[in-house]
Amino acid sequence: MTNSATQVETNGRLVSRSNPIGLPDEYTEQSLPVLDVHVSSMFVLFHQYQKHHWLVFGPQFRDLHLYLEEAYTQIHEDLDALAERMTVLGGIPTSSPSRQIELSLFKHEDEGEKPVREMLKADLKAEQLVLRHLRDTIAMVSENGDFGTEKLLKGILYNSEDRAHHLEHYLEKNTLPPASA
Repeated sequence: MTNSATQVETNGRLVSRSNPIGLPDEYTEQSLPVLDVHVSSMFVLFHQYQKHHWLVFGPQFRDLHLYLEEAYTQIHEDLDALAERMTVLGGIPTSSPSRQIELSLFKHEDEGEKPVREMLKADLKAEQLVLRHLRDTIAMVSENGDFGTEKLLKGILYNSEDRAHHLEHYLEKNTLPPASA
């Protein structure tokens, strides 16, 4: 059944938003909380990449510094597009940082500095969690005929896969050890 307004829970309260694209209320009530988990997780991942961008050091500083900036910029663009898509579906994305941390698929990283390899491993682990959840969500939205969200999520999936691929390369064993004297 399709109505012009959907009841959506956000930050512990119910609100009404219109659903101008006519997807069934039953579907949007099911999908919006799932999409909100993605938006929240991506905000946490954005902050993690940005922190690592600030704190990276060592002989690969420049390459990693630039890569991490590119990554958090791309994540922000993707999460913004997904949050806007939620509003098209009649939802209100979670915007409170503390609530985003609660909803995230992974734990918000503690303050402080870590070795670069640990930072990159944490980024890869988070990307892998996001990827698993994205694949499940893409199947759900496709099954329900939400092809606009499907297309958007597939683009986000591709970007996340690309970041995971790059992180894997950064984490490889050093193949250029210093020359012997």
